[in-house]
Amino acid sequence: MAAAALDTTPAAKVVVTPLASVTETASGQPIVLPQKNVQVLVSSFEIPPGAKLPVHMHPSARYAYVLEGQLQVTNVDTGKSTSYKKGDFIVEMIGTWHQGANVGSEPVKLLVIDQVEKGTSNTVLKQ
Repeated sequence: MAAAALDTTPAAKVVVTPLASVTETASGQPIVLPQKNVQVLVSSFEIPPGAKLPVHMHPSARYAYVLEGQLQVTNVDTGKSTSYKKGDFIVEMIGTWHQGANVGSEPVKLLVIDQVEKGTSNTVLKQ
């Protein structure tokens, strides 16, 4: 769709900048969505400098857009880490234990979108 099609007045200049087009998660898995009663959850996260999230996994699709800071995500099973910075789009691993950490000097701010079966959580903490 051309940006001009979104203009509402002759003087308006809507600019559409594609940020991501992906078919698989950060670990190479195909993106699979819940098959019934899909609920979209949108959250903002703020992770202070030096903070680590607990080891966790997501049973359903989770997407994150990095608004600020530098986030490092480590696959606990393989030890492989990937760093994300402001402007990066993340399609998180599904069903894979991983951990995020703020490795920068400023807070990490994320816009997070989950697609889950209605009424379920999309984060499972490792015991």
